[in-house]
Amino acid sequence: LAFCRGRIVRVPKGPLIRVVGTEAVIPCSVSDYDGPSEQNFDWEFSRETDFVRIVSTWDSTFTSEEYQKRVGRGDIKLRRSSNDAVELVIRNIQPADQGRYKCSTPSTDATVQGNYDAEVQVKVISDGLSVSGSKARSSTSLRLSEGDSFKLRCSAITTSPEHTHLHVTWQIKSGSTWRDILSLTHEGKFQPGPGYEERYRNGDIRLDTGANDTYRLSVSQASSVDGGAYRCLVSEWVRGPGSSWQKIQEKSVEIASVSIQQTYVVISTSNVSVTERDSLDLTCNITTDRSGIFQAEVMWYFSASPDDTLSDAQLLLSMDRDSVVSDSTLISLSHVDRNSYRLLVRDVDVEDSGYYFCEAAIWVPLHNGSWHKVVERTSAPVSVVVTALEPDYEVFLNASKTPKFSDDPTELSCRITNVQDTEANIRFTVSWYYRQRLPSDDAVTEELLATMDADWTLLPGDRGRERIQNGEIIFSKKSADTFSLRIQWTSESDRGDYFCVISAWTRHRNNSWVKSKDVASASVSIFWATQDYTLTVEAVKLKPFFVAGHTFEMTCKVSSKNIKTPRYSVLITAEKPFTDQSNPNGTTRIISLNQDSVVRLEDWTDQTRVDGVVLEKVQENEFRYRMYQTQISDAGLYRCVVTAWSPGGGGMWREAVNGLSNPIQIDFQTSGPVFNVSVHSDSPTIYQGEVADLLCIVTTEGMALEPDDMSFDVSWFAVRSFALDREPILLASLDRRGIVTQSRRNGSSDLSLERISPLEFRLRVHGCEDHDFGNHYCVVTPWVRSATGVWQREPDIKAKPIFLSVKMDVLNAFKYPLLIGIGLATVIGLLSCLIGYCSSRWCCKKEVQETRRERRRLMSMEMD
Repeated sequence: LAFCRGRIVRVPKGPLIRVVGTEAVIPCSVSDYDGPSEQNFDWEFSRETDFVRIVSTWDSTFTSEEYQKRVGRGDIKLRRSSNDAVELVIRNIQPADQGRYKCSTPSTDATVQGNYDAEVQVKVISDGLSVSGSKARSSTSLRLSEGDSFKLRCSAITTSPEHTHLHVTWQIKSGSTWRDILSLTHEGKFQPGPGYEERYRNGDIRLDTGANDTYRLSVSQASSVDGGAYRCLVSEWVRGPGSSWQKIQEKSVEIASVSIQQTYVVISTSNVSVTERDSLDLTCNITTDRSGIFQAEVMWYFSASPDDTLSDAQLLLSMDRDSVVSDSTLISLSHVDRNSYRLLVRDVDVEDSGYYFCEAAIWVPLHNGSWHKVVERTSAPVSVVVTALEPDYEVFLNASKTPKFSDDPTELSCRITNVQDTEANIRFTVSWYYRQRLPSDDAVTEELLATMDADWTLLPGDRGRERIQNGEIIFSKKSADTFSLRIQWTSESDRGDYFCVISAWTRHRNNSWVKSKDVASASVSIFWATQDYTLTVEAVKLKPFFVAGHTFEMTCKVSSKNIKTPRYSVLITAEKPFTDQSNPNGTTRIISLNQDSVVRLEDWTDQTRVDGVVLEKVQENEFRYRMYQTQISDAGLYRCVVTAWSPGGGGMWREAVNGLSNPIQIDFQTSGPVFNVSVHSDSPTIYQGEVADLLCIVTTEGMALEPDDMSFDVSWFAVRSFALDREPILLASLDRRGIVTQSRRNGSSDLSLERISPLEFRLRVHGCEDHDFGNHYCVVTPWVRSATGVWQREPDIKAKPIFLSVKMDVLNAFKYPLLIGIGLATVIGLLSCLIGYCSSRWCCKKEVQETRRERRRLMSMEMD
């Protein structure tokens, strides 16, 4: 099989049937060609055999003399639809134009392949289509009301010699364009136009055929969109080759002009304003030109917004077409005349302010006795403003109690005066506000202290909410016209301006309370001049000279200014000239006495002198401190730290100011011995598991003492670092009574602390581990017995640290594991030999049985 590709020229399949006087359009196209994209076309015509040239797209001289006039007038022309397609247009086609038409294309191909022309037969028939209105009238004018029904008729008949079909379409003119309403197609199908599908399904629009080739359009429930010019558009169709349909002509006739008179629903009254307790009177008027029998159904609605829909609005009252009104107590609806309906709202209040509108529906009777709703309209909303009856009154605020100092009470009274035009359904509430006073003119916003709602329920504001809940700020209603505010203990932050706002509440028909008016009072200033608190403390030593073992006594006298009924708390502190291990800062808190005269020991840790310090209150502003059996270690500077307290809210005390007294020095002149402490070790470097011996040696200089007159507290410390940059760790301590105290240890090593001579103390670390390394030192507290037999504590003495290094003994570390390994290997080897010998001796022995040989002589080879 061979396939070839070439130029193809196409025209419609014939014959093409056209009607006299209409416009004939014959398309021609070419495909599968070479050369330029835009192709040229030549058209020729033949009635019998010879072809006459009609028109060409590229040669202006192509037209024959017979067609030059018609081509020149434009009755025959070529219309290019694309680069490879044109249309031959013949206007006002005549019977003489019946024949064969040939479309040809000049060759632009490299080789000649395919067909270069195509022919089609055109048949011209006479015009047998006739379209007219009903009763031969050209046009009719109809004036209808909304909801009416109407019918329009047109007649269409054809006497064409061909078998043709009619396509009838009813159209309405909207502006300058015609829109399809409903069609009966040439295939016998009904087709509604755009926007008419729903009405066609509901049966409101129908197209019926009648006698004498009439086509009737029926429209029910006419609305404003149905107004306009109506025409009947009829087209004639014929079935061509291949069962395809061809429209051969189209005619139309205007049937009627329909105008729809709309039904208007309006409220006669414009925007109204009424006073509370008056009556509201509104009338709904229905304007219509309907003269027949009809009934109206009216519904009144209320809405808070003019943009609300009927579903969002509240239905007030309704009257059906039988004049039956829905029930209501304060609202009535009456039928004034045929087209007017009156709404009356009695005893209006502020809640009745809003927008009112009415909805009306027109019902007409049908021939079967039922009623049909023809139209429904809603009026524009009318704004109604109800002016509240405001009571007339004044508000006066005065301060019945004003503070002179902090924590004094403050009481304000807010009173309603000159009350006029009040009724039994009005009540008053109060709101209290505070405004801070600033030295500049900066604007300050008010802060709400508390307010009352319509039920006189107190609602605290953000400012002072906690104080209100604790009862420090009290709000009360003393009488029907008087409200009070009381601050139990006024502070400096309460200074400022105060004012009250009296609100009037009106009770509505539903027993709800609505605020109708607010009246504010003039502000009252709460302020008092304040001066800085002043506190002076003077410490006096009662005994100028004393020696160790005697009683130290000093007094602290306090004086203050600008503090209301103060009380004082006293703390005795001591600044030691030597560094104390328990208090590295150098200041020790000894004993205190609070404002309620409760004494407390602070950092006093000498268990032998628990009762050795006393602090007592001599007078309201004088305090005395005693320290019995003073020791040399008590030397230092002593002060009184005094705090002044003033009464606060709720029986509490508020700290006002602090004061510090002058220092009182305790200094002992002594010629006793001087103690020195050193640390010594014969082996500062040891191996793990060995015992480390550290000696704390005390030496004396100066006056010699008997061993029984000296006693020492010894404490050993360790710092686990090379550079002494960590906190010291207490290892063990030995007091002067010989009681040893050890700290808790985490390792397996152990400690022992003993006194080996009157001035030597030995610390032993048994079974040293690697974490026992570090700097070790001792701290010694000497105790010396005076001539009176009293033991005096000397200042603590710290020795210079010595570094203890712990090493690992490699030989000892591997000695026992090595011996154990050799022993285990020897035992395992001997055991293996023993098992092998026993196995070969008893377990693996076999007895071999040999077969007995007969003693016969060998045969000779020949015999074999």
